Amino acid sequence: MATIPQGANRHLKAVTGGAVGRRLARCASYLAPIDACEETLKALSDYDLRKESLSLRYRARSGEPLDKLLVEAFALVREAGRRKLGMRHFDVQLLGGAAAHHGSIIEMQTGEGKTLTASLPMYLAALDGKGAHLSTVNDYLAKRDADIIRPLYEALGMTVGVIQSQMPQPKRREAYACDVTYGTANEMGFDFLRDRLLKRQISEGARDLFGEMLSGGGASGDKPVQGDLHYMLVDEADSILIDEARTPLIISAAPGEDEVIASEAYQWAAEVQPKFEEDVHFEYDHKDRRADLTVEGRRLVREMPKPAAMNRLPLSEIYEYIERATKVEQEMILDRHYVVREGEIVIVDEFTGRLAEGRKWRAGLHQAIEAREGVEITFETNQAARITIQDLFLRYRRLSGMTGTGVTSGAELRKIYETLVVPIPTNRPPIRKQLPTQVFGSSDQKWDAIVEEIREVHATGRPVLVGTRSIDKSESLARLLEAGGIETTVLNARHVEREAEIVAEAGQRGRVTVATNMAGRGTDIKLGDGVHDLGGLHVICTELHESRRIDRQLIGRCGRQGDPGSYRQFLALDDDILLQGFGEKRSKRLKSRGEKAVGPGAAPESLFTRAQQKVERRHFRERKVLLYQDKERQKMQRQMSQDPYLDTAG
Repeated sequence: MATIPQGANRHLKAVTGGAVGRRLARCASYLAPIDACEETLKALSDYDLRKESLSLRYRARSGEPLDKLLVEAFALVREAGRRKLGMRHFDVQLLGGAAAHHGSIIEMQTGEGKTLTASLPMYLAALDGKGAHLSTVNDYLAKRDADIIRPLYEALGMTVGVIQSQMPQPKRREAYACDVTYGTANEMGFDFLRDRLLKRQISEGARDLFGEMLSGGGASGDKPVQGDLHYMLVDEADSILIDEARTPLIISAAPGEDEVIASEAYQWAAEVQPKFEEDVHFEYDHKDRRADLTVEGRRLVREMPKPAAMNRLPLSEIYEYIERATKVEQEMILDRHYVVREGEIVIVDEFTGRLAEGRKWRAGLHQAIEAREGVEITFETNQAARITIQDLFLRYRRLSGMTGTGVTSGAELRKIYETLVVPIPTNRPPIRKQLPTQVFGSSDQKWDAIVEEIREVHATGRPVLVGTRSIDKSESLARLLEAGGIETTVLNARHVEREAEIVAEAGQRGRVTVATNMAGRGTDIKLGDGVHDLGGLHVICTELHESRRIDRQLIGRCGRQGDPGSYRQFLALDDDILLQGFGEKRSKRLKSRGEKAVGPGAAPESLFTRAQQKVERRHFRERKVLLYQDKERQKMQRQMSQDPYLDTAG
């Protein structure tokens, strides 16, 4: 059993044994030496503090190992934070920073200061001049975090760059040339691919076929922007390294010749699909999310009139267009899975609740949705370059991460990325209260009970945050509350421009906020005056998500930094998670049982957690298959002397 030494914060107790315990004990051994530097550094002027930093940089670039510089580097960062931000790193933040430096994914609870903690390993990694990248879930958080910490870095002589979408290539090059660079995984992945394409063109002496896209409009763009992949710190690591990893990043080449035929086929399938009846013309497997035409359904396809352009298509391919349109009709819901914005289909990311700009569903699903919604169909084209998030981050020499919910995915993260998930103790003991879960027979009963609980808590003056799985449900609940005279603020992908303002007000007295899970990551809800004495923020969870981590993120919005808070989970026997976990037949039986139930107690909570675990295991298998297929594809391409990231068409 390893214990935390004397220099640690008084709230740090004994830590567990095993690999995690050994890692924490090693990191805790730095705390006392860092404390010993504090008084000396406090006596220095700002100029001398910067000189100390430059001295460390010289030593790192002269080949001195970063491990030997950790104590002095962390002490400098803590002093710079105290002076420039008015924030002195807690011992638990030093502990987390050391664990991240040593290649761990650290789990820190909400409100424990991951943004400030990140400054420690980022500064240390940047000392040797090879660059340090921090990836987070969206442009807003990347810019926000960089702007918050910038004065600290600049006090130590470090430059800070931020990568944003739509940024021209010269600006990107400047950002990557900085000592530390903040951005999103997608933007950094696309920059890697564009650089690789450009390097190939340069090596072959080829003309820049991508013109303005690569050059940003000037000749100076004809140079790579990113540089070496040295150190990566992934914020919200479980979301990016697991949830986002299922979607490859793809740069498309010029489209083929079959656009007109494909467009006609997608539109035709969307128009005729309503004529196909379930269990007559098709069978739909809700568990595997698969639609298959029956013999009768195939006969109907053959008999239907079709556009002349489709005469060139084989019958088997026409069947696939109908099956794809049927799958879309069965499971893809407007304002839940996607929104229509300015004539385009934009995916709503279930794991973040935010709009997934630039991302598309694969295997023709995106085009089938475009046809259903009557917007311009954009085609799947040949791939000029392709990489998965998994592969991108595995290319970094050193990888670490931070999250509020990593332990539940520890085995997967260790298997794929060879990183240990290390839970960091909280600075103050958590006093969050879990109220008994309530299970109802139907959604109508559940939503009525949720409205009643909000009314009761709201009457006390406490702020309430309600988490929903989708845009449509957040807006439906808001209408129910406003009909009952309760003023409500809605936070979902439609209101992203007001996100910071809404989050800032969510902890104020009497505030009721209904949000999708975009309020679950990267947000810090601070309590208003007097709210602490009333009992803090109350969080209501209206459904289980496909992953326990998302539920934990939402719960983590209350009870931050030792503040009071409470939460309750509401469930119903017609919730989506039961259909996703158990399949159509069992979920229908449970739904029928629920129709006869009155009040809470319709079923045990364990029923829902088992369904959630089945969905999690299925997603894990899908990610393993993706990783295996990618490795096999790359292995084959290397054997053929091809570039696994560029020679992807076919």
